[in-house]
Amino acid sequence: MEKLIEKFYASLNNCDDKSMLACYHDDVVFKDPAFGTLKGERAKAMWSMLCESQKGKDFKVEFSNVKANAETGSAHWEAFYTFSKTGRKVHNVIKASFEFKDGLIIKHTDEFDLHKWAKQAMGIKGIFFGGMTFFKNKLQRQTNGLLDKFMNKKKLSS
Repeated sequence: MEKLIEKFYASLNNCDDKSMLACYHDDVVFKDPAFGTLKGERAKAMWSMLCESQKGKDFKVEFSNVKANAETGSAHWEAFYTFSKTGRKVHNVIKASFEFKDGLIIKHTDEFDLHKWAKQAMGIKGIFFGGMTFFKNKLQRQTNGLLDKFMNKKKLSS
């Protein structure tokens, strides 16, 4: 299962969503501070949206400390990119945990310091508001709204 996690992050680093999504079970549940909980196709579409938006940009992923057995796994990963809304550089440090089913990732949880991310991505607004619950809720509404638009666009083009 360690190879599966390594494939997932190597594919993310290459913005290769098709290879990433091949690591996910159809019933996957993904959770992080920026999107909240996403299930199945929404979780997969989130990674496709991220890859599409970062392709050809300064996006870079580094991963380490990958550990796994047949049921669970974990990894440390870091994302480096420019936040498109503000043009500010972000270095996000993330702790990931995984559960597996049928040789694929069925549950994926990313944990990171949302306040620290907000300070980097949004500057002064992030410093003042990034640690507050209303900020997290507003961010999740915005990210899920973008995901809805992305998924609708994909439906229309297919």
